[in-house]
Amino acid sequence: MTHENTVPRPTLPSSVGPRDPAPHDVAPLTDAVLDDLAASLADATIVGLGESTRFSRETFDARDRLFRRLVRHHGFRALALQDTVAVADRLDRYVGTGEGSAAAALDDAWRPWRTAEMVAALEWIRGFNQEHPHDPVRIFGVRPAQARPEDYDVVLAHVRASAPELLPELTSHLEPIRTAHHTDEHVQRARGTHPGRPFADHARDALALIRSLPGAHRDEDVAARMRRIVDFHERSVAGRGSYAGDAAVGADTLGDQQRRTGLRAVYWDGIAHTSATEVALGLAPEKGPQPSVGSLLRARYGARYASVAIGFHHGDLGVAVVPEPAGDLLDARLGAVDLPAHRLDLRPAAVRRRWDGPARLRVISGVYDPSRDAAEHLAVASLADAFDVLVHIRRVSPVRWLP
Repeated sequence: MTHENTVPRPTLPSSVGPRDPAPHDVAPLTDAVLDDLAASLADATIVGLGESTRFSRETFDARDRLFRRLVRHHGFRALALQDTVAVADRLDRYVGTGEGSAAAALDDAWRPWRTAEMVAALEWIRGFNQEHPHDPVRIFGVRPAQARPEDYDVVLAHVRASAPELLPELTSHLEPIRTAHHTDEHVQRARGTHPGRPFADHARDALALIRSLPGAHRDEDVAARMRRIVDFHERSVAGRGSYAGDAAVGADTLGDQQRRTGLRAVYWDGIAHTSATEVALGLAPEKGPQPSVGSLLRARYGARYASVAIGFHHGDLGVAVVPEPAGDLLDARLGAVDLPAHRLDLRPAAVRRRWDGPARLRVISGVYDPSRDAAEHLAVASLADAFDVLVHIRRVSPVRWLP
């Protein structure tokens, strides 16, 4: 396998060459096939399990079933999540001690994790850890510590007590933007619920107010919380003006955790992050190919970073009804197989020859709009370099959100 992760500019590549999957290339996603797939990934240090959407019960289930096999039969003992270190610490405490409940541990988690499916996954890890108290599964976050909802409360309470004349102005800046901790700012824009002014501008103005407090009322903890709030909004998708994430931070955090603990890890995220090569996003073609967390992990770990992509053909995700994909998307060709779910391993040389090449894969995010379905994808220059294995599900249904 090659590990090149350079995507040619400036155009997005079209789908790969073969017209239909060869029958002998795919295998139905049975328990036995999942067992074999997990065994084939057993030599990796980090396995990226990426989904094309965070809203599907079936894609989550496929990822969870594979994760459980890697834990139970192949010694993987860490789950890395697209969330902050602080949130992951809370989840890690639950699976390690059983304190509280899985649902309560998810209270401050990123919205896509707050589902009944994730509760079941955490409860399974907790059960495994009870059976293996001296060899437990740990949970890590790949994003650094960032502002939390209580930071806003502390800042407001301090100004209410020390400079109440500034409270109305401060409230006008903080109350609108704290909603981003429940619904991302770029998602609010897509849904037409955004109040208008960029949240980063509000945050910077709030910081200026805190800095204007007289010396007797300056509090370093309050100032630090306010700086974290500014950083949160400046580093968001809306604040950056880009869907491209800070891949280096995620790769560094995950790699540091792995080296520090020595635990082999499974990394759950979207396929744009777990891809082992750079990706170009159809919603932001002007940005060109961008590094992913997975591409940096592949550069550092080589074949010891394995990448599995879990996608689907069509279905009702609750947030939107996703139609059958356009013919130039890889998902359309994988959907030509008459199976509810199947696996395509791209690593054998003969399969790689038939499948390798530029490809577009559908991506359904929180801003998905069926009217622009053709743009809702990512593009890679080499399908087989980006993903070692593809899992495809024919029809999907929604995850079950926690109250």
